[in-house]
Amino acid sequence: MYQTKINGKNFEVVPDEGQFVINGEPFQWDLKAISGGHFHILYKNKSYNAEVVKADRASKTFQLKINNKLHTVEVKDKFDLLLEKMGMTNSASAKINNVKAPMPGLVIDLKVKSGDTVKAGDPLLILEAMKMENILKSPAEAVVKNVKVKKGDSVEKGQVLIEF
Repeated sequence: MYQTKINGKNFEVVPDEGQFVINGEPFQWDLKAISGGHFHILYKNKSYNAEVVKADRASKTFQLKINNKLHTVEVKDKFDLLLEKMGMTNSASAKINNVKAPMPGLVIDLKVKSGDTVKAGDPLLILEAMKMENILKSPAEAVVKNVKVKKGDSVEKGQVLIEF
């Protein structure tokens, strides 16, 4: 069972032998993949062109364009729902506020500046510690709000280096 939210409206989706039951009603459609991210759909004798515009698998959020109209789809599986019921949220979608120095060291290079958009794993800066270069990477997708250090700065463990 999945719970989906499409443009703010909630639906319960249950897979059933290659088809779906949505809010208790069988959903009959023909779906044909055309090319990477593009699909053709037949539903109730109407034709629809669909395109996956954006897919964020970590947060299970998707943007679909259907007949040139944009739709935002959020999906929660049974594990997401259980965690939510227990008062726990998915850590992959947690918002990050800053990156702190993991150890004392010297900033030898900055890879970002204020206003830059970074993805998870993008290099932010290079910190030299104990004669080793350590590349600090972004833990999530974010926009750099403020770079608190500059090249050549000495930093202490736990010092905020970059704010998002």
